[in-house]
Amino acid sequence: MSLILHAHPLSSYCWKALIALYEKQLDFEFHLLDLGDADARAAFAALWPIAKMPVLEDRDRGAVVPETSIIIDYLDFYHPGAIRLVPEEADAARDVRLWDRIFDLYVQGPMQRIVGDRLRPEDKRDSFGVDESRAALARALDLVDREAAGKIWARGDAFTLADCAALPALFYADKVMPFAGTWPEALALLERLKARPSVARVLVEAEPWFKYFPAG
Repeated sequence: MSLILHAHPLSSYCWKALIALYEKQLDFEFHLLDLGDADARAAFAALWPIAKMPVLEDRDRGAVVPETSIIIDYLDFYHPGAIRLVPEEADAARDVRLWDRIFDLYVQGPMQRIVGDRLRPEDKRDSFGVDESRAALARALDLVDREAAGKIWARGDAFTLADCAALPALFYADKVMPFAGTWPEALALLERLKARPSVARVLVEAEPWFKYFPAG
């Protein structure tokens, strides 16, 4: 098979790429990464030296494509499939790309720092850093909540790259700082996203791995 996604079903950034592949209805091979295995990690690092997942391999074109936003750009150009995820019109494309960055950097970023602190030994935890991350996440969710009002998807009527980024960021952020009662529009967007077939498929595939998520 030409397309191979090197990924893990629990990884939020891998979800972002998977949603795009499912939306486009593309055939691909899912290569499950076990970065706890030294040989598997070495093989992955040989493919992409930064060794951050996911990575898309397109063997027909001899391409190795890292970074989720770049993967989705690549798919839009070389494997457009059933849907385009970045609009062709320049202003709409810039808006979608901005919100892709907002969800990745300002929602997912602080959420991952909070979760990462839970994985540290008790004597290595950073309560000050967690408080800073919670404040940053709250600011981002205030913005998302305002922007989501009156929209079907993250940026309007069309499902885009911004939604591929929104789902994993919002899904895990809601577990870290529950939205109910504080960010109703963000919660409503999350529920609409979870009902979308591509997203529902990703969540079903991830379900066996949820037990490894550090709840608190």
